[in-house]
Amino acid sequence: MRPSDDEEQDHRDRPDPDRTVTLRSLDRGLAGVEGSETDPDPPGGAADHVPHHETPPVHPTDARYPADGRTEDRNESGEENRLASMFVEELLGPIDHLPGAATEHGLEDLTAPPPPEHVARGRAGDGGTDRRRNDRGEAEMSLLRENSPRDQRRLAGDEREAGDLEENDREDETDAELLDEMSHATSVGRASSRLAPVRIGVPRELEPAERRVALVPDVVSRLGAAGFDVVVERGAGVEASFPDSSYEQAGADVADDPYDVEAVVKVRKPTSDEVERLRDGQVLIGFLEPLTDPSGIERLSARGVTAFAMESIPRITRAQTMDALSSQSTVAGYKAVLLGAERLPKFFPMLMTAAGTVPPAKVLVLGAGVAGLQAIATARRLGAVVTGFDVRPVVKEQVESLGATFLELNVRGEETEGGYARELSEDEQRRQQQELAERVPEFDVVITTALVPGRPAPKLIPTSAVAAMRPGSVIVDLAAETGGNCELTEPGGVVERDGVTIVGLTNLPSTMPFHASQLYARNVTALLQHLAPDGELSLDWEDEIAAGACVTRAKAPA
Repeated sequence: MRPSDDEEQDHRDRPDPDRTVTLRSLDRGLAGVEGSETDPDPPGGAADHVPHHETPPVHPTDARYPADGRTEDRNESGEENRLASMFVEELLGPIDHLPGAATEHGLEDLTAPPPPEHVARGRAGDGGTDRRRNDRGEAEMSLLRENSPRDQRRLAGDEREAGDLEENDREDETDAELLDEMSHATSVGRASSRLAPVRIGVPRELEPAERRVALVPDVVSRLGAAGFDVVVERGAGVEASFPDSSYEQAGADVADDPYDVEAVVKVRKPTSDEVERLRDGQVLIGFLEPLTDPSGIERLSARGVTAFAMESIPRITRAQTMDALSSQSTVAGYKAVLLGAERLPKFFPMLMTAAGTVPPAKVLVLGAGVAGLQAIATARRLGAVVTGFDVRPVVKEQVESLGATFLELNVRGEETEGGYARELSEDEQRRQQQELAERVPEFDVVITTALVPGRPAPKLIPTSAVAAMRPGSVIVDLAAETGGNCELTEPGGVVERDGVTIVGLTNLPSTMPFHASQLYARNVTALLQHLAPDGELSLDWEDEIAAGACVTRAKAPA
């Protein structure tokens, strides 16, 4: 029996459902229904799923639709066709304009058959009300969530029992919920497996006249990309020309307390007050002077700090990027030549002028390590005639490769495993002094760089050699911090003896804090990434670098 107009209107006025489906899928379903009028079984159409004994639904606007006077033999099939057509109108409203809207949105299936003539006529007569109901800005329409699976099956002519369909719907919903739970559990598992990044603290240096900073903004950004968090004490880089704003732009946290972290990086060893701020298990990296300050190492050990001394980095190929002694010696060797040129009352290069030719200055560099080789190169750039000396005969080629002359003496020393010169015996030192005393007065500037780790600096220039030098000559003693290579050197000061200026300034890298900090920061960064390759501290005491640089270790848990 056909429902009354009031019942049909009540059915149409029901609230819009929650679930949305795209016009593409509805239009394909509609095309399959309409296409069945001319082709009972188009390939790939919706009618593929309609049992052959059942007549597909006919659109209500079709002229063949029997509005009145249906015969008895068509009652059953006509009722089914009418119900299917009513359902389509419920979902889509007047459907005569729908395919056109879908095409305008680019949603119409290109494989669907062209609309029948009665559909085209319906589009032309479409009214304003129906246009508003099919707003072209909406690419989706609402369907009831719980009914949508059954509705699609009805369009396809599925004849299964209602109970079976509901059971299948429940199974579909259960599967969807299970997939959601599995996806959520997986995402939670991934989140919980990610560890918090290692936090690195950069305190302001408290040593008098220390202007360097352990990390610079350039490496801070690299560490952030590698999984570290960096906390910089306010004002830590100002003396090195790195304002707080540059650290913030690089991603660091600028704070008043840089010690609430897992690792603290410094340039110089911590003061007594700084040691008290360190905690058990914390990592400390810096120039800690383990060979000359055993009491400071004991304090760190008592606090349970795991300390790595930058001067204890093994001199091996794998650790070259961490070799802070070499990087800072490069700065010292360069600055030593500038200090000598500043105080020498002569030109360094040879000048040919209208007033005559000015001969170049003569420079002697004692010690052909990193600082010595840099001093040789810098003096050569300034135009001086340079001579180099080292007790290790193996460095002769390096000296000559820089354009200098190698000074030959009758004293030979061997190179240690770490690349340093072996300490000479007392007899060898005496003979060396005698031969140098004869040669030193020939030079205008003498730069000394000889150091023995953990021992006082060897005396290379005796007082008699200074007295024999020409007035105005200059000695720059890079070993002043450990006593000096000249017998008349005063560590930390500049003195004049017998007309000769002796420069004993210490910590020369700090006088060029910008580039000295840059180089040191790269060394520290290389060590940090070695100790925490994935952003998590993983101290492998079987590793030669970690074991060699570590000077104190946190107490193992009982």
